[in-house]
Amino acid sequence: MILDKVTSPADLKKIPADKLPELAQEIRTALINKTSSFGGHLGSNLGVVELTIALHYVFDSPKDKIVFDVSHQCYVHKILTGRKAAYLDEKLYRSVTGYTNPKESIHDQFNVGHTSTSISLACGLAKGRNICNRKEKIIAVIGDAALDGGEAFEALNSAVEICGGLIVVVNDNDMSIPENHGALCAHLAELRKNEGKCANNFFKVLGFDYYFVKDGHNIGDLIETFNKVKDITCPVVVHCVTKKGKGYSFAENNPEKWHWAHPFDIGTGEFHKSTSVPKENYGSIVGQYLMQKIKNDPTVVAMTASVPAYIGFNVQRRKEAVSQYVDVGIAEANGVTMAAAIAKSGGKPVFVTGSSFYQRAYDQIEQEMCINRCAATMLVAFSGINGHDSDAHAGLYDIALLGNIPGLIYLAPSNKQEYLAMLDWSIEQNESPVAIRIPWNGVYYTDKPVPQEYSKTKYMVRKSGAQVAILGLGSFYQLAEQVAELINKELHIEPTLIDPMFITGVDKQLLEDLKHDHKLIVTLEDGIVSGGFGARISQFYGIDDMKVINCGFHTEVPTQFTVEEMMEKNGLMPEQILQRVKDVLSVDEASEEKK
Repeated sequence: MILDKVTSPADLKKIPADKLPELAQEIRTALINKTSSFGGHLGSNLGVVELTIALHYVFDSPKDKIVFDVSHQCYVHKILTGRKAAYLDEKLYRSVTGYTNPKESIHDQFNVGHTSTSISLACGLAKGRNICNRKEKIIAVIGDAALDGGEAFEALNSAVEICGGLIVVVNDNDMSIPENHGALCAHLAELRKNEGKCANNFFKVLGFDYYFVKDGHNIGDLIETFNKVKDITCPVVVHCVTKKGKGYSFAENNPEKWHWAHPFDIGTGEFHKSTSVPKENYGSIVGQYLMQKIKNDPTVVAMTASVPAYIGFNVQRRKEAVSQYVDVGIAEANGVTMAAAIAKSGGKPVFVTGSSFYQRAYDQIEQEMCINRCAATMLVAFSGINGHDSDAHAGLYDIALLGNIPGLIYLAPSNKQEYLAMLDWSIEQNESPVAIRIPWNGVYYTDKPVPQEYSKTKYMVRKSGAQVAILGLGSFYQLAEQVAELINKELHIEPTLIDPMFITGVDKQLLEDLKHDHKLIVTLEDGIVSGGFGARISQFYGIDDMKVINCGFHTEVPTQFTVEEMMEKNGLMPEQILQRVKDVLSVDEASEEKK
């Protein structure tokens, strides 16, 4: 194999240009083989095989610096920069992350997992190069969908003025995760149609030189173009047309499904049942619910930031919803602000994105939505330890992040009935902005009545007991049940089991009542402890004799992890929590004996 000869970009440059298409095919085979058994971002990586080969063939990494936007399309880059074993040897599949990471290689500039940042980062690298009188080339690789994000616009706006030589490679595959939306998408389509020869060219208007590559899978054309711009001294855009999923028919025909692939059968393109999305999931449940709402109420608007799967909005539902469905692209700040204004004007917006992506819209949630008390609904997906398995997308911060914004009601359902009741109440009320943390540990049910109104903080006591009270928040309620059983079995104590439901606020009356016959409170939350739900409970009992154990995540989130490893490392296995309870109670008993 040609790939056997490539251990660095220097080796790549020794390969005759006419052999590079063969190398591209070998890399595609490696990508498909690994992803079929390990999972990963397949479509985006298949689409940049030739593009990445050409970049490393022309430029001199790591002296020349390549910054990948989102960096979920960096697999080919990793193969060409000394990490191919992680894509060829099953035993080493976990030895690299799914994103660029400077700890892995000097060829990676940043640990990047969010979108629309590459041009800003490249501008900074170029500015630093200029003021230090160096000559390296700086290249930002950004997808057409990532150009939707506000930071990408901001960087394009300032690049010509501050950066000098900068190369922006636009990987245009006419796709986000689902289809693209917006005026920029339409403009790129016009550029593709006219092979870059439009009278109105967005990039030229901003002061960029502009080059168009009609076939972004033609390595020869890419190399020729990159050589033309290699020594340019002003900012330049190289607009390359590619196909997401290129080389694997299933991914080409359904790029939305194959954006991130579960392990699958290569021959049939079927995801393995053991690792695919369960048939019953909150996406499908809420998708049906929202579609019924939309049909019955023309003021309900479902909104996403390129993640319609979080609310089960497949292609058919998106079409049925018509104008009551809005995809703002990968632009969370715009989506949140727009939702606030829709609510202010009488609409009933339901905005959804991932836990870690809400970080990108914190200011808009606090300012436009909460200060103005706009009664919009925000659904927080991929939350908790079961959401993602990397530090770039960890869903462990949203409780502390959103739970401390004044004016926001943040709810954490532990089962299907609570989730739908909270969602229905939130959509129909018009007093407060509401966020609902989607349980990401599977669909659970309750046969007990659930509240239908959530304007005031009131916890639900699921089982009354004494001495120990366990507050299991949201997706950790089932863990609380396991801990309660162990305490009963090992210590012969029947704990009080509480489903708090509210991340924001405290149920003061219930917490006061627990003082009468309880010694210890245990809080369980699927997020970081610092500034989280449990900290709120500890503060409430600050000057009392009540002991409080806060259980959640304390340690730094590694670049990649497994759920079991992180749970054990943070003392969140049921037996570990039981031991902490034993330790506190034994100390308390010893203190009582001394008295």
